[in-house]
Parts: sequence; C-alpha cells; structure tokens
Amino acid sequence: MLCAGVVVLLEQRLKQTSLPRLIGAVIGITIALISALMISLVLTHASGDNPLTHLIVVLVLCLGTYVGLAVGATKGEMLNLSALGGLIGGEKSGKSHLVILDTSVIIDGRIADVAEAGFIDGVVAIPQFVLRELQLVADSPDALKRNRGRRGLDILARLQKSSHVQVRIMEDDFPNIRDVDMKLVELGKAYGCKIVTNDFNLNKVAQLHGVPVLNVNELANALRPVVLPGEIMRVFVLKEGKEQNQGVAYLDDGTMVVIDNARRMISRTIDIAVTSVLQTTAGKMIFGRFDERAHAVYDKTGTITSSTGSGTTSATGSGSDPRNRESATAAPHTT
Repeated sequence: MLCAGVVVLLEQRLKQTSLPRLIGAVIGITIALISALMISLVLTHASGDNPLTHLIVVLVLCLGTYVGLAVGATKGEMLNLSALGGLIGGEKSGKSHLVILDTSVIIDGRIADVAEAGFIDGVVAIPQFVLRELQLVADSPDALKRNRGRRGLDILARLQKSSHVQVRIMEDDFPNIRDVDMKLVELGKAYGCKIVTNDFNLNKVAQLHGVPVLNVNELANALRPVVLPGEIMRVFVLKEGKEQNQGVAYLDDGTMVVIDNARRMISRTIDIAVTSVLQTTAGKMIFGRFDERAHAVYDKTGTITSSTGSGTTSATGSGSDPRNRESATAAPHTT
C-alpha cells in the first residue's frame, strides 16, 4: 500500500511538472550519478574493499542523486527548448497557449469581446474552483452580487458558444491551499501559462511568483485614443464641472473631458481645443477649452448652429478643422 501511494503521488507530481524542469532533473541526476561513481571508484581504490567504504559509497550516491535532482529541476526552467526547433518543445508550446480566467474577469464580461475579436490565442481554461466561486456569487442573497454572478455564468456560456475560442474546464485543484488567488498562481506555475484577471492584488502576487498576467483594464487603457494638446475634438457636454464655467464630457471609452468656458453648452455637442492630458492610476483625464469665436456648436442632427471661426454653416461641418472628423467623439448621454 505504501509503495502504491508513493507511485500515485509521484505520478501526480510528474503531471504538474513542466517539460524543462523534467529535462533539467534528468540532466542533473545523470551528472550527479557519474560524479558519485567516480568518487566511489577513488574511495574503493584508496581504502580497499571494506564495509565502511561501501556505506560511504551508498551515502555519496544517494546524496549526489538528491542534489542533482534538486539543482537540475530548479535550473531546468532556464532551458530554451524553442532553440531546438520544436523537436521536444511541443508540450511547453501547448501549455503556453493556455490562458486561465479568474472570477473577476469573467464577471467583468469584456473578455468575451476580446476573445471573439481574436486577441485570445489558444485554449481558454476555467478552473473548477473558479466555477465554484462564481456559483457561490450567483447564489448570494445579495441582489447585486447575485446579478454579477449570473452575468458571469452568461459570459461563460457565450464563450463556449463562440467559434473563435476553445473553452476547457480544468479539474486541477490544490486542496492544501484555501485562497482562490493562490490556487490560480500555483496552477499558472504548474502549466506555465498566463492568468487573465482584473484583480489588482492577484496581478501583483502573480508577478511576484513569476507568473505572467494579462490585465483587461491595462488593455483597455492601452487602446484609448491618443490625444495631444492643441488638437481639436468634438464632444457632448453632459454636465457642469466643479469649477466656475466648466463643463464635463465623456468619450466613448469613459475618459472624462473637463472643458473650460462650456457651462452654457450643457446638452450640446461642441468642438474644443485640447489643452492638456493627465494620466492617473484611475485612468486618463483630458482638459480642453471651448472658444465660441473659433469652435463650432452642433445640434442633434450634426448641423452646425454656431461657428464664427470656421466661416461656414454646412450641415456636415465640412468647413471646420479636418481633424474634427478624425477625433474621438463622445456619444450623447441622457440625464
């Protein structure tokens, strides 16, 4: 029974071990055994054939095997199997195309759009313990949490029906670890794959353990349009700002635009000149200025109702700065 338990445990450990670590362990054991055999030959030749020499030889072999296994497995991750032309790197390559989703990114829902757009390559893996956590959220007595959990389940169903990605439910678990975030980290280390998350804390912990992370929030920030001071952009003024005579608008991606001299233009679409851009931890803020002598004002149909500086009242605004038609336009919000 003891031998069978050891064999089963060894088999499970081998399944969770990456190919470079296995190759490193084999190389380490081989070098250690050769070194131990050479030492044993020297000892036997020097001291003759006696029981103490045999005991020392056995100890040297056991110690050398353990040291070679430990060092080889540790340094095995430094092996670059891709340099061999993919001859023995198939397992590593397959695992690297596996991405693991956590609960936060499933509930967020944007991962479905990202996957359907073709930015997720390979297999999308959903660990069983993440599914359990998602089900607990969906069964929560709190209405808000319950709706978020059910939204997450709907997103998973959408991913499964998508033809762009392959979804796999992973049964791997770590019973000795209770925290779901640490289970995800250990799973990422075992398979050598990336974790997709929106969780800031999980992002930092995974990076400390050397597990690569894909953060959907960082992707969204990277895809926001680049705006430079002096550019002209068209926005819909939604509400008044905190300072006197300020108006506030929002771009399609949620970026806040604070506009000087625009308080009278609330609920109207106007052209503004960008004065500065502020990047914060929460996102990007754009500051601009509205000059009624130089910038156009539009009605709901896009017709210019006031444009002193452009010298035209074209219904399409073709006489205004050409960059207006290329700049990001905020969708009108209703209050």
